[in-house]
Amino acid sequence: MSAKKRGKSASQRAIAFLLILQTILIGVNAENRLQQGNSPIEVLIWMINQCIPVLKQASSLQEKQKTSLLPTHRRSKDK
Repeated sequence: MSAKKRGKSASQRAIAFLLILQTILIGVNAENRLQQGNSPIEVLIWMINQCIPVLKQASSLQEKQKTSLLPTHRRSKDK
């Protein structure tokens, strides 16, 4: 495996780990909100609003990865 691929793979793993960690922290914060007496519906709406940016980040990273895997002649056509 080349150094470039290893570096890309390591950074992708790090980003994936951070997105997972962010999602876990949203869940922990939601649990705290429930224990403080917020209604489950309120907490669910809050969680959805918190998870949308995480999903956008993951989608963006997936698109970047897909683009980087395409041959060079295909990349220019897709843009």
